[in-house]
Amino acid sequence: MNVTLGWTTGVASDPGLLRDNNEDRVYVDESAGIFLVVDGMGGRAAGEMAAQTAIEVIPQHLKGSEGDVAGRVREAITAANNEIYRRAQEREEWHGMACVLTLAVAREDRITLGHVGDSRLYLVWNGTLRKVTPDHSLVGELEDRGELTEAEAIAHPKRNEVFRDVGSRPRVADEEEFIDIRSFPFRPGAALVLCTDGLSDMLTSAEMNEIVQRYSGDPSVVVRDLIDAANHMGGKDNISVVFVAGPEFLGDQSEAMSEARTRNSITQVREVKSWWRRLLNRVGYLLDRSGH
Repeated sequence: MNVTLGWTTGVASDPGLLRDNNEDRVYVDESAGIFLVVDGMGGRAAGEMAAQTAIEVIPQHLKGSEGDVAGRVREAITAANNEIYRRAQEREEWHGMACVLTLAVAREDRITLGHVGDSRLYLVWNGTLRKVTPDHSLVGELEDRGELTEAEAIAHPKRNEVFRDVGSRPRVADEEEFIDIRSFPFRPGAALVLCTDGLSDMLTSAEMNEIVQRYSGDPSVVVRDLIDAANHMGGKDNISVVFVAGPEFLGDQSEAMSEARTRNSITQVREVKSWWRRLLNRVGYLLDRSGH
């Protein structure tokens, strides 16, 4: 399958303000079209090992397999799940370790998404930022059903209690209630934000979108500004972000878009003036013919 090229990617991970370790991991391979964020669970060493295992196993499995993309995504996440579980049996301090993750694989003009837990993927298109992934938690389900507002969900004391994870027990690829698979078009003028809950627990989607819409060609600025904003709001957890901009994406508030709007306004004024000039010339012609 062909990989769509032309996007630009920014990636960063930060421990936040309250932790001295980072149990998040991120992985990006632009040439292979693989974008992955992982949030480890199970305590300091265990969470880091679970997340590290996921970013080792998933890309390797994807690159070494053939066939349907959705099936390969399922198999790769399942392979990571079972390797995390196997390693957890080796040392007592790793028992019960697991992770949540969001994986996006780009092929041609489509994104195939594999998701478990409460990390997230947002699609940025036409000036809006929309959450694509469901949160596999009670609070997330209440928010998705509209029974909690986004602000209420962020403040909820049980927000981070997930009922799906990768690694706490053996799994099979086609198991129900495990991996959420979705597929959608990725337009040249769109962008993606993948993040762990260290970002989405600190910023609303509107606050994220305000930062993303300032994008003017450097994706590393976007991810750094998102992390800085999350830390400004408290930085209670590790924060990881992957930002993928399509080749034609420009933020609504970017300098380039502002200049384009100015050029468009000038063009419209010129077209209106030209229309009036033609109209007046036509009226003059008709008056001359009528003898006035």
